[in-house]
Amino acid sequence: MKQEYRLISSTPKPFVKWAGGKRQLLPVIANHIPQRFERYFEPFLGGGAVFFNLVLQEKDTKWMLSDLNSDLILSYVTIRDRVDELISTLEAHAVNYFKNPSSYYYKIRESNPKGQIEKVSRLVFLNKTCFNGLYRVNSKGKFNVPLGKYVNPNIVNKENLLSVSKTLQSKDISIKCQDFEAALKNTSSGDFVYLDPPYQPVSDTANFTSYTNGNFGYDDQKRLFAKFKSLDRKGVKILLSNSKSEKIIDLFHEFADGIVEINANRFINSVSQRRTGHTELLIKNY
Repeated sequence: MKQEYRLISSTPKPFVKWAGGKRQLLPVIANHIPQRFERYFEPFLGGGAVFFNLVLQEKDTKWMLSDLNSDLILSYVTIRDRVDELISTLEAHAVNYFKNPSSYYYKIRESNPKGQIEKVSRLVFLNKTCFNGLYRVNSKGKFNVPLGKYVNPNIVNKENLLSVSKTLQSKDISIKCQDFEAALKNTSSGDFVYLDPPYQPVSDTANFTSYTNGNFGYDDQKRLFAKFKSLDRKGVKILLSNSKSEKIIDLFHEFADGIVEINANRFINSVSQRRTGHTELLIKNY
């Protein structure tokens, strides 16, 4: 079977659906990517849509990828290093799920595997079968999203997993679990940084920041702005995505000339009518 797997080749795409994922906005974001850069930094990696869109286009580039979500980074490393084992466990999940979706889903949601393959397989399985593909943990770090309403979820996307694995094996790609400040410590002129943090809520009822069990609040947004300014002084090119929030507009007012408003659908919302018509910001210093 391994030989058969290796024959499959395709363009890599995100292997998980992530809150705030950028797949739908790629055509817009692509228009704002600098023409040249030696190193690419993405410290809020999430599903990696922007990275995967760029990596096959940009030759001779070093890719510095990171995220503070340790389970997510473990998933990237596992797909890079042990993809065949992961595919096998996902196939087993798929067989059991289709026998009794609800019972099996909640059994796996309550489980707490210790092994690397099992932990990653659980994350990918839950992501493919949970409500709206939403990754959310509570204050204790426990995944708490209900079962989604899918007729035939694609639990084992072999072709994409193999393509992602092959891509991540490049010696030019670094993958780390760390805070954005640590991730951006060694940037220099000629580098490009894409920042896609958990968004600042536009209202009190829109407060979703639980990608990890440590919330990303307004103090973190201010910390991010300070890093944006320090990168700007170094001559680093920066592109940042965020909500059209008054707090964000005020925070970045000195970069007002680089603020672009874009229309975006929010695909992770429990009310489908609320998934359209949102305005987000791209903020750049070039």
